[in-house]
Amino acid sequence: MKNITILGATGSIGLSTLNVVSLHPDKYQIFALSANTNWQKMLELCHAHKPHFAIMVDVAAAEQLQNALNSETIVLSGEAALSELAAHEQTDYLMAAIVGAAGMASTLAAAQAGKRIMLANKESLVLAGDILMDAVRHSGAELIPVDSEHSAIFQCLQGGTKGLSKIQLTASGGPFLGVPLTKLATVTPDEACAHPNWVMGRKISVDSATMMNKGLEVIEAHFLFGLSHENIDVVVHPQSIIHSFAYFDDGSVLSQLGLPDMRTAISYALSHPERHNSGVGMLDLTQKKSLEFYPPDLDAFSCLRLAYDALKAGKSAAGTLSAANEIAVDAFLNNKIGFLEISSILEKTLEAVSVVSLDTLDDVMENDQLSRQVARSIIEATCA
Repeated sequence: MKNITILGATGSIGLSTLNVVSLHPDKYQIFALSANTNWQKMLELCHAHKPHFAIMVDVAAAEQLQNALNSETIVLSGEAALSELAAHEQTDYLMAAIVGAAGMASTLAAAQAGKRIMLANKESLVLAGDILMDAVRHSGAELIPVDSEHSAIFQCLQGGTKGLSKIQLTASGGPFLGVPLTKLATVTPDEACAHPNWVMGRKISVDSATMMNKGLEVIEAHFLFGLSHENIDVVVHPQSIIHSFAYFDDGSVLSQLGLPDMRTAISYALSHPERHNSGVGMLDLTQKKSLEFYPPDLDAFSCLRLAYDALKAGKSAAGTLSAANEIAVDAFLNNKIGFLEISSILEKTLEAVSVVSLDTLDDVMENDQLSRQVARSIIEATCA
């Protein structure tokens, strides 16, 4: 029986993880759950899954949960509790599903404690990839990706990496695939969040619409698989059936296929090296009229180009890009800037913030805060 801690339990990844775990009560039990402010949803989850701990990052939300909860679940509050539970001696597996930089410290704590980390928080690698991977190596922790694309590559490489030439991440193209650049200027937040294949939170949905999500995945893949930017490609595949490719020197290409449902990758991260039922139906290719593939349009989706630029620059550039993106996407969702202004703000922030070495978590956080300040200043100037 493995104890599972899910950080970001009320989000789509957290809820899907609970769905998979509930199919195997003989294998897993929920040790701890966390959320930011949604204490009402956490209350439901506590009644259903009976965790030993429930963490609300927001102190007021924690008080409301505590008042409403009539169970043995212990309620904690604050960001420090996230790291405490991630590294807790009774946590076996951590689902790191907190969106953005807020999930970085707890992911690092789990790595330092030697846990199995089911990584859905790509920003942990984007901001502090060298630090996190070093912690994984020194502690013997397991880092298993939960992004469908990285899970696919991880699965394809179980036979080894000898002769690996490159990897190719698939991208759905989001809701604006084929939409002319001139029409993207008037895109609304609701339109950007209407993903054709995946059900996701609003921030990651916008990232998919701009293809920044794919850019961050390129950076993440660099750290996960030890490949340079020259050996990581992106191809647009609207059907989201093939989840990525691994190319080998002998001409062989391996891929992992499945219905577009995150429970497949979550189940594999839980069960690896074995497999068990995820609750996802079987893929029937005879019901698919076609599978399409296109090169990404870097003019319409310049965020992907910026991600490659940041990866080439190295050091703090990727962290700057991620921080600026969080600020820009939030501004777009709150109708302060237009859709096309997101990439413009990212580019200006990358130009304004110096590229420096990041040797400690404090260095990472200092660069993150500086980048956010610069991005906010650029937005204020844009809106003036």
